[in-house]
Amino acid sequence: MKLKVSFRTRVWISAMLALFCLLSQTLPGFADIGTSLGTEPKTTNAEEQVNSSKQLDPSYSEKLEQWKKEGASIDHNGSLTIPGSKLASQSANANISTGTYNEKNDVLIWSASKDEWIEYEVNVAQGGLYTIAMTYNPFVGTKYRKPIALNLTIDGSSPYLESKSVELYRQWKDKFPIRQDDKGDEIRPPAEDKSGWLSWELRDISGAYEDPLTWYLEPGKHRIRLAGSDPFALESITLRAPHQPGEYKDVRREWPTGTPPVKSEPIKIEAEQMQWKNDSAISLAFDNDIASTPSVRGHITYNVIDGARWSSNNQEISWNFDVPETGYYKIAMRAEQSFVSNRSSFRQIMINGKVPFAELKAYRFMYATGWKSITLADEHNNPYEFYLEKGSNTISMRATWAPLGSVSSDLERTISELSKLSEDLRTLTGNVDDKNRTWDLKNDLPTFIEQMQGVHDDLNGVRERMAAINGRPDAVTQALATVQKDLEGLLKDPDEIPYNASILNRLQGKVAEQIKQLSYQPLQLDRMFVVPAQQPLPKMLPTFYEKLEGGIINFIDSFKSKRKTNNEDMVLDVWMLRGRDYVNMLQSLADEMFTPQSGIKVRVNLLKDEKLLVMMNAAGIAPDVALGLQQSIPFDYAIRGGVYNLKQFPDFDEYAKQFSPGTWPAFYYNGGYYAVPETQEFRVMYYRKDLLKRLDLKVPDTWDDLYKMLPVLQQNGMNFTPVNDHGIFLQMHGAEYYLQDGSKTGLSSEKSLNAFKQWTELQNKYAIDQQMDSFYQHFKDGSYPLGIADLNTYLQLNVAAPELNGLWGVAPVPGERQEDGSVARWMGGNMYSSMIMKNAKHPNESWEFLKWWTSADVQSRFGTELETLYGVTFRWFTSNMEAFTQLPWKEDDLQAILEQWKWYREVPNVPGGSYLMEREMKNAWNRTVIDGMNYRTSLELAAKEVDREVKRKLQEFKFIDENGKLVRSLDLPVITKPWEGVDKYVKK
Repeated sequence: MKLKVSFRTRVWISAMLALFCLLSQTLPGFADIGTSLGTEPKTTNAEEQVNSSKQLDPSYSEKLEQWKKEGASIDHNGSLTIPGSKLASQSANANISTGTYNEKNDVLIWSASKDEWIEYEVNVAQGGLYTIAMTYNPFVGTKYRKPIALNLTIDGSSPYLESKSVELYRQWKDKFPIRQDDKGDEIRPPAEDKSGWLSWELRDISGAYEDPLTWYLEPGKHRIRLAGSDPFALESITLRAPHQPGEYKDVRREWPTGTPPVKSEPIKIEAEQMQWKNDSAISLAFDNDIASTPSVRGHITYNVIDGARWSSNNQEISWNFDVPETGYYKIAMRAEQSFVSNRSSFRQIMINGKVPFAELKAYRFMYATGWKSITLADEHNNPYEFYLEKGSNTISMRATWAPLGSVSSDLERTISELSKLSEDLRTLTGNVDDKNRTWDLKNDLPTFIEQMQGVHDDLNGVRERMAAINGRPDAVTQALATVQKDLEGLLKDPDEIPYNASILNRLQGKVAEQIKQLSYQPLQLDRMFVVPAQQPLPKMLPTFYEKLEGGIINFIDSFKSKRKTNNEDMVLDVWMLRGRDYVNMLQSLADEMFTPQSGIKVRVNLLKDEKLLVMMNAAGIAPDVALGLQQSIPFDYAIRGGVYNLKQFPDFDEYAKQFSPGTWPAFYYNGGYYAVPETQEFRVMYYRKDLLKRLDLKVPDTWDDLYKMLPVLQQNGMNFTPVNDHGIFLQMHGAEYYLQDGSKTGLSSEKSLNAFKQWTELQNKYAIDQQMDSFYQHFKDGSYPLGIADLNTYLQLNVAAPELNGLWGVAPVPGERQEDGSVARWMGGNMYSSMIMKNAKHPNESWEFLKWWTSADVQSRFGTELETLYGVTFRWFTSNMEAFTQLPWKEDDLQAILEQWKWYREVPNVPGGSYLMEREMKNAWNRTVIDGMNYRTSLELAAKEVDREVKRKLQEFKFIDENGKLVRSLDLPVITKPWEGVDKYVKK
């Protein structure tokens, strides 16, 4: 008996040792992860951890259905208001006070700048579903432009996904009268924040539901917590039963009868003359149709609402109009809905702040080419009649895609099912594409084929419902049909599916793109009419002959030169390689600020293609100054003598100190600097706070910290982003891409070889994915809970992932620990630049203009107006640090960005190496990671190729003689210390 027990014990120990050895080989760093993170490794079942780490919150529609099944009702008269000043609790760092704000007394003034929270206690007498409305006043100023984002929890939890991010909007108004440029064209007007005390019933921020959000509250005490980082003043929070407007036929019967017909003239409302809009990005557009008003023939007139910019996320516009007589009216509008072929758009329409009847919760505007006269009417084209009181009234329209919400939910479910199928395949194949292995999928994964067939069949119902809601099939239904065809192709030979596993990831991306398309609801508007119910509609569309006349006029106008002749010699000629609105904005600033200060007149022109600059320069008619150029362009001009050396200006060295020292190597050549930085972008690390907390992991400070985290992530079906930038590793290890004399590369040094090895080991040793389709999608669904991406991702997450509000953060990129204990995070990025052309007629004046253009005041003003005009996604990543800190960043995120910025360092340019280096580094990576070549051999091959091209180009530009001897050095700049200029902006 003892022998049997001893034998079983030895077998058990042997099995455990074998398992440990296997894990230690497949999961490097497994043994020491507990030490690294200050905690023991989790022993929870891997599948349970996957389930706990990913987002499991139900959608609002799912939770509402559950509540209703449990007996929750809206049929109650419960209503209670909580004063904003009556807090029950607050976070330790909450920056709050109570006092007077904008003529209201005893209100809460919440000057939030970091993640903070406040809490209220409410005693509910009647149980049921409640809406939540807030009376608030946003802080107004250049740093406050976006909506106020809040995470709302009740009794410590968020009942559904949409409650994790609700928004309180601002009210904006375009600045009138619209100014004109020197050609007589209007300049698109900026929006001004006119926000005062506002009231808003909380909704989902994407516009996916017809009604405001509700919360189920049982009788008794509850705690409402608001968490956020946006400042505002709060007067009150009101909880009440949801208002449900009846159908038109019922509401019409409740309105007064026997009212005499109105005999006044139709009321005309020009769409661009709005009372307010809740998003500054809703902008005006120019339409040259003969019937669009107002218009000035031959000139740009901003006379319509831009449909492409009024298309999503509860974007709302309100117009005010005066009614001369009480009575019944019908509403018509001149609108264009032809942005997406065969796609309908929806608007929630309100009169005097309320939806008058249910049919206007999501009114459908069918697709049609060109401008149409549209009357609000029922399905039989009988116009709706609206009872309006004499005096001031409002009509408001809000973008919504509520009718398509159920389609979106089904497509989200499709993505989830495809993701599960993809995970099953990865588990089966070990994520290895072995062409020599044969599969029997029916036996290897018994339910896989049936599940895939189910996904295919479910898409049929989604397509049919989509076509019915939309009124006809459109591009989305066609795209879903192609997804079905792809699935059919896989199902024809199931045993081949493991060899094409990546197609399931691509199909997820395809379906996700269609969900994004569903929320795009554009509508262009010229004017509206409020017409007495018994009168005919005014004429809104041109006749055939008027259309013909308009076409001829527009054709003739296209040949007219709008450029005014200017006999003055002193006009600075500036070309800008950006959009026309950027050009107009800069021209306006120059006229307002630069010319009065300096006496130098400026003419800013649109440069549509950088190739035009090459041709104009060759022809001798280049501008004085060129703006908006990619950072590689100045060097290409400098080596050919086509651009001005800025070192010739005596104040250049002092001027250069306001920018990161690591900026200047990109613009250096042969002892001179040939451009100044305009915008500057680099990478940071994004991390999911919620997922790291659940896995008991900390944000990594160094790459060693990250390596020790990877086993835990990978055990739970997660990973880290692929790193495509070799510069992160080479620069952090202190490797130099070129010798200082510029004669050859530094890729053969031991530092370079070690850095390249570390870069390729991400895949070869640590099992990080080789490619990534979309960091945003992986970060959102939790499969990449942390990763490296550029600053544009920051804006994308803020705008397109509101459900993650407060659940993610930004940190510097992991670095290398130095001997003195510091962590080096050297890394380059991407810049746009400005330069003075060599043949500039006015070089000194051009230098004065560049100093003005890159100054903190001008960059801050330009960035503010740009973001006001287009929204948060157009944030101006100015290279001027003082201006950058004045943009509306969240304070914690700004500090992380500044920490990374101090380590910014660009690689100097060398003739021949500038264009070949990137290609050869990618080739070297492919040889090592994909083909399995030794890292040292692979990098040395790359070094030889680059060295050969560098030598050839140096001979061409006379740095090397015909015998291959270096006759003069490039003397490349070397940056060894982080930028101390950041320190004054860092909050300790």
